[in-house]
Amino acid sequence: MKKKLPMGIEDFDKIIREGYYYVDKTLFIKELLDTLGEANLFLRPRRFGKTLALSTLKYFFEDTGDAARNEASRALFAGLKIAGAPAEYRARMTACPVVSLTLKSAKQGTYPEALFELKKTVAEEFQRHSGAWGRLQNGAARAAADRFAAVSADAPAWNTALRFLCKCLHEATGKKAILLIDECDVPLEGAYFNGFYDDIIPFVRSLLESALKTNPWLDFAVITGCLRVSREAIFTGLNNLRVVSVLHERFGEHFGFTQDEVDEMLRFYGREARRADMRAWYNGYRIGGADVYNPWSVVNSMDSLDADPDALLGAHWANSSSNSIVRTLVESADASARAEMELLIGGETIEKPVREELTYADMLNRGDNLWSFLYFTGYLTEAGRRRDGTRLMLSMRIPNEEVKYIYENSIREWFEARLRAKDLAPFYRAVREGDAAAVEEALTDALAETISFYDYKESYYHGFLAGMLAGIGSHAARSNREAGLGRSDIVLTPPRLRDTVIILEIKAAPKARVLEPLCGEALLQIAERRYDVDARAEGYTRFLCYGVAFYKKNAAVRCKPNQLPCDDGRH
Repeated sequence: MKKKLPMGIEDFDKIIREGYYYVDKTLFIKELLDTLGEANLFLRPRRFGKTLALSTLKYFFEDTGDAARNEASRALFAGLKIAGAPAEYRARMTACPVVSLTLKSAKQGTYPEALFELKKTVAEEFQRHSGAWGRLQNGAARAAADRFAAVSADAPAWNTALRFLCKCLHEATGKKAILLIDECDVPLEGAYFNGFYDDIIPFVRSLLESALKTNPWLDFAVITGCLRVSREAIFTGLNNLRVVSVLHERFGEHFGFTQDEVDEMLRFYGREARRADMRAWYNGYRIGGADVYNPWSVVNSMDSLDADPDALLGAHWANSSSNSIVRTLVESADASARAEMELLIGGETIEKPVREELTYADMLNRGDNLWSFLYFTGYLTEAGRRRDGTRLMLSMRIPNEEVKYIYENSIREWFEARLRAKDLAPFYRAVREGDAAAVEEALTDALAETISFYDYKESYYHGFLAGMLAGIGSHAARSNREAGLGRSDIVLTPPRLRDTVIILEIKAAPKARVLEPLCGEALLQIAERRYDVDARAEGYTRFLCYGVAFYKKNAAVRCKPNQLPCDDGRH
């Protein structure tokens, strides 16, 4: 029987119990126990399996206090890789209480909303363990736990809630608790972009520090996130924090799919013929010493291929979470950074120093931070590394076609949106008045502020100029419309017959020195192919013709008024 694909399902119990296709990552448990630290922070890009990994840990380790439920949890792992591990690993199954929560709901627009969501998340974990309170000998502790569970206004200090929960569980069960925290950096992301970063930092920091630092009721903790956000942020003073980022050699194959795992999935669904396409689009990440695929995109694409073996692959990861970080960084990039992005789009690598200890407040402080953020969030991957004194230098590249698609579309659109937000009234006036020099200067300035494809095809420039002219409200813009003996590039038509029709023909120059001649060729093409025919048939008699030529970030513009052929087709 063909298994369903777990589209967006991150609960291990649901995936196994309901028979979804599962890529077995349970040996993550063995490696974790082999290298265990007291507080373990795993940093991976969004949608690389962190939430499912923590869900797997929860069902493996948690003693629910109910023998039947524990047995059901152990049954989930039957036949999986961890079931073949030595007895000492299997002895840890359902052996201790687990505190498990995600902070993703705390990504809110205001500080009061974010703080409430954090408290509610903690309260729900108190509620989940309410069965243990009857075993507490301390009545005051039971009452305090009930107040936390009710999100009561008179609850004890919330910033110590997780530590208190571990203590209560230890008193109720005699066992130390395991703490699992998912998406630890998400509250900070929302706070940074909504202006209350400095407000939320103290609460999140004290909540985590009280639970992770010198907590005698804690067995160990596993925390996940995308960025380390350390130093003055949420992990200040934690000398027991073991960080496993995309730079480290361990755990690489446990987040993301390996080639063998993708090959097995393709065989299971009978889609081996699409192996090369899947590899080009979603492979290419070098993480933790392993080459892996983006798991979110593989599952989504496999679902499309299961329905249609000829389905086109596309970008799934781009829309899986907020791109606010990357957009802010890219829009603030200087000319040098924009030029390097064009090199990346062209398939080249760039070498940059990488800082692992970043905070959101660092985002715009130093130019090189752009590349560290793009690397740790999965928009770039490692192509090589070397040491330069105390600095780690990484050669970085775009991982695959999916991420290249993001650069070529989303990031370029962000630049163009920023450009359209500028006051283009002087540019529009120059176009209407035939001021070629002013049009040329405006186009050259605009090109300098955006990024473009490495081959600078005419279609790119056409889209660029059409976007620039989209807001010229005095004229209706039409592109690539049949006229006369061909297709005109852009025609701007006014509503009144006595006003001027503007015709623009675009050329991409192979070399800078042919910019001027190409402008002349463009004007001649307008005349010879009679791009004015339709407008004249409607009753227009006044025309401005522009020949526009581009070479990389340079534009040349020439304009002729009413220089169109007579009835015999001659000037």
